[in-house]
Amino acid sequence: MARAKQYAVAASGQWTDEEEGRRRLPSGEVHAWEPGRNETVCGLSLSRSQLVRFPHVGWPDTFPESGGAADRVRRQCPRCASVAGRRGPDARPRWHRTDPRP
Repeated sequence: MARAKQYAVAASGQWTDEEEGRRRLPSGEVHAWEPGRNETVCGLSLSRSQLVRFPHVGWPDTFPESGGAADRVRRQCPRCASVAGRRGPDARPRWHRTDPRP
């Protein structure tokens, strides 16, 4: 059985949460990123795009309903969200054929 991939976060900015013991958290636009690779899931180069890596923050923590590291996240990359998974009220339902041809 294939193991599900664990995606970390790369973001356009960062901030420090003083309540959590000075922990770095993402802000601005966030992208899914596989640790060990030099690009995001959607194909952006981390260094050329000047994205900050957050290997300690998981992709599901960037969703607003998670209550995790999503306090200052402004936008999630839609291409990364389609690959890494998307939840929430603005997420489209999975494709489903309702009336197939005979």
